Amino acid sequence: METRVDVGAYFTGPAQERLRDEVRRFAEHQVRPLIPDMEADRGVQYELSRLIARQGWIAVTVGREYGGMALGHVGKTVVIEELSRVSGAMGAMAQASQLGVAKILHFGSEEQKSRWLPRIASGDCLPTIAVTEPDSGGHVLAMQASARREGDEYVLNGSKVFVGNSHVGDLHGVVVRTGEGSSGLSAFLVEADRPGFRLGAHRPSMGLHGFSFGELIFENCRIPATNLLGKEGDGLAVAYSSSILYGRANLGAVALGIHQALVEDTAEFVAKRHLYGAPLAELGAVQQKLGAMQSRLMTARLALYHATHLLDRGLPCDAELQNAKLVNVEYALDSARQAMEIHGACGLFPDRPVERYVRDAFHIFAPAGTSDVQRLRLAEFALGRNRGQWSERLSDKVRMPA
Repeated sequence: METRVDVGAYFTGPAQERLRDEVRRFAEHQVRPLIPDMEADRGVQYELSRLIARQGWIAVTVGREYGGMALGHVGKTVVIEELSRVSGAMGAMAQASQLGVAKILHFGSEEQKSRWLPRIASGDCLPTIAVTEPDSGGHVLAMQASARREGDEYVLNGSKVFVGNSHVGDLHGVVVRTGEGSSGLSAFLVEADRPGFRLGAHRPSMGLHGFSFGELIFENCRIPATNLLGKEGDGLAVAYSSSILYGRANLGAVALGIHQALVEDTAEFVAKRHLYGAPLAELGAVQQKLGAMQSRLMTARLALYHATHLLDRGLPCDAELQNAKLVNVEYALDSARQAMEIHGACGLFPDRPVERYVRDAFHIFAPAGTSDVQRLRLAEFALGRNRGQWSERLSDKVRMPA
């Protein structure tokens, strides 16, 4: 049952509409049949993650000169939304690797771009970004993992947690300490087969079954000095710009896909389930709840596509990106609650997909800043206290070519 509001006005051409059809067909035929096994196993979907990567969608924002699709942040939103509509786990997988692309596009040298972006475009490399640590959480400046220079190498020590695609990633973008204070953070590319690097055990979670977001451990891990992203001291910029320009919109798109699925499933449920001889859809109280869900879904979609459209045009839009993440996550959670109210006890069992959608939706709340963080940043805009916008500073790197 189609409940989608048209966002074609934000498309720059027919390629983005064809992309939506392509990803939706793939998700329905290649991903949906695997969901029962994914839910039962709760492990990491190595093969499916690689299959998705081989479609070229991880490089949707990468220029054609590196083998990418050059369909911009609107195209990226389409990919993540359509995958998440069927599987929040695989939508999260796609968004995490696209977040890993950001650091190379924004700060990579020409040699790094030429080496890694074509491999990402072909599906031979899944990149990640690793910032959060066990004892610092979202407080980036409190991180303790370190890198010290030894000749033509850096030696990394410490650990990172909640790293999206930790167990399927080939190239980890790691932000660590090379000095004191905010100017003492630097970012490095670390190949997954480097001696001194290992993974923590995969820990199944409440939702997003099939997705890995685990621990990276560095014990005297040596990497070439040429793996430095940008220059020493750029680590904070790598972390913040990737989170703001990619992470918030990406996670908003995961929430949007889950939200779309919630509305579609609930509409189908009330049309088919009868009470007192009539479909639940005929009850006014049910219509009120379903109407509220549809309204939130439409508003959330417009907020997200508007923000990514501005980003593709190279216009200042940090606040719009923050709002898109806030609105999509909060509205998806609100609609998840109402979907469960409509389903009643039927929604508590895994034979109804609403149970999975609710669990998955909660996973999108914290990454790239909780809703409280987004509200604080938006308050700074309202008060005129924002300290510059990453979308403006890096506009030449995020703008979609004409």
